Amino acid sequence: MHASQGRSAGLGIALASAFAFGGSGVAAKPLIEAGLDPLHVVWLRVAGAALVMLPVAWRHRALVRSRPALLLGFGLLAVAGVQACYFVAISRIPVGVALLVEYLAPALVLGWVRFVQRRPVTRAAAVGVVLAVGGLACVVEVWSGLTFDVVGLLLALAAACCQVGYFVLSDQGSGDQGAGAGTPHPLGVIAYGLLIGTAVLTVVARPWGMDWSLLGGSTTMNGTDVPAWLLLVWIVLLATVIAYVTGVISVRMLSPAVAGVVACLEAVIATVLAWVLLGEHLAAPQLIGGFLVLFGAFIAQSSTPKAPSGPVASGPGGELAGAEGELSPGRAAS
Repeated sequence: MHASQGRSAGLGIALASAFAFGGSGVAAKPLIEAGLDPLHVVWLRVAGAALVMLPVAWRHRALVRSRPALLLGFGLLAVAGVQACYFVAISRIPVGVALLVEYLAPALVLGWVRFVQRRPVTRAAAVGVVLAVGGLACVVEVWSGLTFDVVGLLLALAAACCQVGYFVLSDQGSGDQGAGAGTPHPLGVIAYGLLIGTAVLTVVARPWGMDWSLLGGSTTMNGTDVPAWLLLVWIVLLATVIAYVTGVISVRMLSPAVAGVVACLEAVIATVLAWVLLGEHLAAPQLIGGFLVLFGAFIAQSSTPKAPSGPVASGPGGELAGAEGELSPGRAAS
């Protein structure tokens, strides 16, 4: 009875995490359309979340000495790289399309596994890649000559590549760790990743040139005026801090595999929210293609062979914690 209740609670928390992450682009796009540079929005999101997570960083300050490479990789790829590419992408293409392109990451991981690490991949994994790529062709409507902004699509693909980098980094980072005390705590890695990401994005985004007065005004969401500061609070607290923390909790209550299945709903939630709140409608072939991308990504991720040294991080939409505190990538983008 208690196990069933715990599983139900874990599923609810995983769903809350998917909803929180899925709303990040929907909240950010009106700010971008109001005049804020996409990189400035990314900086506000990451810096705000880093400020909230400062007490966690202090508590896990030993990670700076024990895992500097892991922290640096997380900050550069899972925070700065993924989010910067994703937010600039949604300034040029619909939110749902950008996120679905990112879901090619599990398929790209298989390419790394097969051609760089030279490890075999299963037939099911190959089928997942084919489905994901075919679905993406429907999402971007290749038969219409790529009606979407090519630069925006490339940026979304770059975000997917950054996620691949963190899949690989997570695998290497956990390779010399067992289930012992030496395993880095995921909340500590999140906190320091946000701090490092803030430092990197400060140099890239140059927030001192931001028009801060825009945050005191209003933005428009499908014809409705919304205070800009309210959207910023949404992005920082809900779509970053709460999203990451609930993702960690859900994986510990369930498992990386189960939580990863729920994480696939992130793209669906983002597409529905963009439809309702931003008026970004996708055609029927694009919706079918989106389903194929998610289904293919799930098959590719669940069929990825495990490294002999330790688990490859799980969750195509990505949680940030394994069952024993090991890192799982993803979730960084959205």
